[in-house]
Amino acid sequence: MSDYTPDRWVVVKITTDKETLYKVFACWYGGYAGSDSWQMNSGIKSVGEDESYFMFNGYSGSVYRCHKMSYGTNGYGGSVLANFIDKAEYKIEIMPENTNWKELNYACEV
Repeated sequence: MSDYTPDRWVVVKITTDKETLYKVFACWYGGYAGSDSWQMNSGIKSVGEDESYFMFNGYSGSVYRCHKMSYGTNGYGGSVLANFIDKAEYKIEIMPENTNWKELNYACEV
């Protein structure tokens, strides 16, 4: 089990013939002499919330603690995600920032 706190994040909706799945696409800035990075979680199982953060609980047991004011991607992460969307054999869409994350149905739909 791992906990992550990304610098920037978005939720993507992935729709195939068999299921709909929501995932956190997280980005980090590399800082001085470092490289920007990204990571996508295993899929959102449930969501918690406090005053400043959403806590997205993944199927693998990881938790992504995402600041409410940091929705979006960095330049590197945005280009990686755009490449995923362009080359996907299924539909991937970035969810709007004003989505009520606690009201979505995160059970995989078949």
